[in-house]
Amino acid sequence: MIDTLIRTQRAIVHRTRGSGHGPITRLMSPSDLGQVLKPFVFLDLFEVEGGQMDMPVHPHSGIGTITVFTKGDVRFDDPDSGQGTITYGGVEWSRAGGGMWHGKELAPGTSPRFQGFQLWIALPPELENGPSESQYLEAPQIQRAGPAHVIVGAYDGVESPVRAPEGINYLLVTLKPGESWTYQPPTGHSVAWLAIARGQVEAGEQLSAGDMAVFDRSEAPLRLAAEGDEDAMFVLGSAVPHPNDLHLGYYSVHTSAEALERGEQRIAELGEKLAAAGDRRTGSGATPVFR
Repeated sequence: MIDTLIRTQRAIVHRTRGSGHGPITRLMSPSDLGQVLKPFVFLDLFEVEGGQMDMPVHPHSGIGTITVFTKGDVRFDDPDSGQGTITYGGVEWSRAGGGMWHGKELAPGTSPRFQGFQLWIALPPELENGPSESQYLEAPQIQRAGPAHVIVGAYDGVESPVRAPEGINYLLVTLKPGESWTYQPPTGHSVAWLAIARGQVEAGEQLSAGDMAVFDRSEAPLRLAAEGDEDAMFVLGSAVPHPNDLHLGYYSVHTSAEALERGEQRIAELGEKLAAAGDRRTGSGATPVFR
């Protein structure tokens, strides 16, 4: 089976293990692989002790952020979304649009340690300076297509409830040892990549936990198989290529200099209001997104 996979596999054109920053590994940034994989522009793999979950509040504009967990659980407590727990298969989606401040909207759950991915996607011009919003979706709300939780987009008759732009699929996949799976990208999805949280995956080359692989531009299927003695857990993205240039701020990604300027101005205005609002923490210790 593995020999057949190797002979027919779509080519890997780049692979990386990123750069470490304490408990966070930066696998992709808007200034490097994000230029190749846009609308996917940023990816972190994180693994931290529950008590060390201390991201500072910071701003964004022009992007959507997608956070999924591959180990452990976290709590959300939001005036607009209620309370709940995000575990493997659940997701936090935030569309920054014209501006927001966040970073402490999730609080540690019951697990002593957790792992996951945070992904940024570049928004299209009609959304990049628009209203911001968040969704917190627990695992039962995210349906599966075979071994894949459909986090964003639609695949194999399953559609995600995440209100992300069209033309993007993002899947969280677990394969048992020896299990194989083929992903057929939808029409137009010539951008494709995967990143591994645990285990080993044969994808024409052997990939291990911590690896990110970029595939050649085509709409050919990805044929994947789990190797080794443990489950292989990974995220996979495919998309229609983002047609616009990336204009980068420190926390923002936009399609033009003008849109970036509007986003950064809005962030500054919100920052002043946030400072005046004072301590906004909820009873659980979470601090809702500020818009």
